[in-house]
Amino acid sequence: MKLKNNITNTTIRPTATYSIIAIDKDEGLMGVAVQSHWFSVGSIVSWAENGVGVVATQSFAEISYGPLGLFLMKSGKTAQEALTALLSIDPTPDLRQVAMLDNKGHIAVHTGQKCIPEAGHIIGKNFSVQANLMRNKDVWPAMADAFEKSEETLPHRLMKALEAGENAGGDIRGMQSAAMIIVKTQTDAPWIKVLDLRVEDHPKPLEELKRLIKIHEAYTHANKGDELITQGKFQEAIKEYKNATEKAPHIIELKFWEAVSLLNHNQIEYAIPLLKEVFSANEDWKEIFKRLTQIKLLNIDEQTQSTILNNK
Repeated sequence: MKLKNNITNTTIRPTATYSIIAIDKDEGLMGVAVQSHWFSVGSIVSWAENGVGVVATQSFAEISYGPLGLFLMKSGKTAQEALTALLSIDPTPDLRQVAMLDNKGHIAVHTGQKCIPEAGHIIGKNFSVQANLMRNKDVWPAMADAFEKSEETLPHRLMKALEAGENAGGDIRGMQSAAMIIVKTQTDAPWIKVLDLRVEDHPKPLEELKRLIKIHEAYTHANKGDELITQGKFQEAIKEYKNATEKAPHIIELKFWEAVSLLNHNQIEYAIPLLKEVFSANEDWKEIFKRLTQIKLLNIDEQTQSTILNNK
């Protein structure tokens, strides 16, 4: 790949923003999170690939720093080597703010002299925060402090940093969109992201992103429950299903598929009350239930099916 042909001499309008990139070496995870008063900021700023690294490209953002940075790190370059190479062929590097993190934990950040004030960055242990067009100079230090003090899982630490940035002043224009991507530092399935969420346009994008993270966790617990029940680990599966329901009690579909999984493993007495609740909320699930039995994705006899469908 000839890099010289991929950095353009044009810029888009200023995707001013604040973001964080970070790695959790113990969990084998790395991620990038961002918030901005710009539509669909996640489609521009945040880039990540399993087993490779993460990138945040912002300010007068040149999007190609994302895919090209990942390409160079995948080819064996460190984050600093990849960033240096791209800056060297960029006709307007002073307009850029870019952060890169490779899967070994190396971090590199560039804040160009022509990024709109207030602008700056901080590189800390296993993370960096970067911001431009902020209300004040307190934003990125507040993000760094929040991330360092948090002892939660990586998605929640990234979320804490974004919230701290907003509470310290945030984007001087206000809020509009947010995004978070988390991938594995090592994986045999590079196409599967651990988490990939975007809020394209919302009056309170951080609140919405936080809500989506909780729902994502609910589905993760539900999927884990399905895995455990196929392994015959019934009690462990029930705990995961309970965690899913507690995180997203309003999502009735989670209870439906939990019940289906239980039925397929002969746990009828546990499934019936779940399905009663589901059918009471929306009778269309009865039709879905019937269709699953028709194509044998639900392995129950006719008597059991009748008992469940007619259960009052």
